[in-house]
Amino acid sequence: MRRYIIQRVLLIFPTLFLISFMVFCISRVLPGDVVELMVSESGYADDEKEMREMLGLDKPLPVQYFNYMKKIITKGDLGVSLWSGEPVRDEIAKRLPISLNLTLLSILWTIIFGVTFGVLSAIEQDSWMDYVLRSVAIGGLSIPNFWLATMLLVFGSIWFSWIPPMNYVPFMKDPIANISQLLIPSFILALARAAAIMRMTRTMMLEVMREDYIRTARSKGLSTWLVIVRHALKNAMIPVVSITGIQLAFLIGGTVVMESIFVLPGMGRYMLEAINWRDYPAIQGVNLVIATGIVLINLIVDLTYGFLNPKIRYQ
Repeated sequence: MRRYIIQRVLLIFPTLFLISFMVFCISRVLPGDVVELMVSESGYADDEKEMREMLGLDKPLPVQYFNYMKKIITKGDLGVSLWSGEPVRDEIAKRLPISLNLTLLSILWTIIFGVTFGVLSAIEQDSWMDYVLRSVAIGGLSIPNFWLATMLLVFGSIWFSWIPPMNYVPFMKDPIANISQLLIPSFILALARAAAIMRMTRTMMLEVMREDYIRTARSKGLSTWLVIVRHALKNAMIPVVSITGIQLAFLIGGTVVMESIFVLPGMGRYMLEAINWRDYPAIQGVNLVIATGIVLINLIVDLTYGFLNPKIRYQ
């Protein structure tokens, strides 16, 4: 087990290196050039060459990438925004708590509704409740969350004169206002993810409930809920944990859309603005932070298998 953990931790570094290299190259081939945009904003076409030299964009791409990685490894420096001149690390530090707040609340919705409704659907197999929950899950998977959020804003403003707050309220400042502000976007963001977990939980619960040890536990006179909690749920959770890790990665990526629609000044919205303005250091920095989070989530998911099932042994 210890050897497996060390191997998985060491694998993080080449993974992040490849991701950083891909993001660096992709950001440079996006249509449009940041220097041309800056020149068009300033109106001085003669400044293009000087500006390119000042930003370090006149050097070959391998040299630019080497300098970028050197700053990250030696100083933890993610660069400076080409437009604002602010360090990307400071911008991310300001916006990361907002994205984490939204993501953690969405994770809470995802796990509570996904696992609970999955278990209920399996217990009440082929009943009216099972059909209703399965229909809701299919709807959650089918309806795009950005469309649902947009429709909610449009009809909410028309019918109830409701619009989301324009100013973000930190949790430490006012927990109730913070949760009420993030309640709707976090629920919409979690809907599709909870639907996927619900379907997987139902499938695995139905499979586990047919095992011999479940029949033995019932024959001993244990109640249905005790059998489910003590015997069935833990064994059914291994595939569910696996798909949960994948869904959490989607949640992190989904904050880009939700933050833009609900005017949340988080890291996802920052990345969208950086893409629109071809702000290369900001694009690279945000993607590197998101990739690190996803890699760590996958590591935690892999390590969780051993705790859920002692039979699992890593070689």
